[in-house]
Amino acid sequence: MVGKVRRPRLHCAAPRPPPRPNPAPPGPGGRSAPAAKDWNFSSSDIFSGLTIDPDSLVKKLDLDSRSIVSSRTGLEEKTLLSKKEKMKLRKERWLQKIESVKLAKQKQKAEAKRKATPVVGDMQPLMEALPELSDLTAGIKGRKPSKREEEVAQFHEVIADPRYKANPFLVISEHLSKRLRQEEGKPL
Repeated sequence: MVGKVRRPRLHCAAPRPPPRPNPAPPGPGGRSAPAAKDWNFSSSDIFSGLTIDPDSLVKKLDLDSRSIVSSRTGLEEKTLLSKKEKMKLRKERWLQKIESVKLAKQKQKAEAKRKATPVVGDMQPLMEALPELSDLTAGIKGRKPSKREEEVAQFHEVIADPRYKANPFLVISEHLSKRLRQEEGKPL
């Protein structure tokens, strides 16, 4: 029979600190006095006059207000799943997690794209509301000249009139009086 070879110890036990010369007397709970001072606030009489009935602290929950987890565990036994079914469930959860991450990234990308584009909104309703340029140009040609154009043409006629060259104030006053009577609805 072969005996065990004893090896010499490599490590020694850690040296202990020397005892204190004047240790503080232990306070309540076996603690030293400085530590007891730190916990003095818990012994204050904040709740000394308060009486609480222990029966009022107990609350019973009906089946409707119980959480889903507690209602499942209380009503039925845990269904045993095969290893393959557990793996399938785990894979489905993993795929759902991946899908939700993809959706979140897509939303972030779309939001960043919207922030990058200038704030114009949807221009389609505005484009539908505005008339086409061809409609605008056709409408100008088809309608009668505006009042301002009529007045400009009339002004050129008055300037070309030989009476205007002889006495401009008389011709302008006549023209104004005719115009005022015309606007009031009186015959010329």
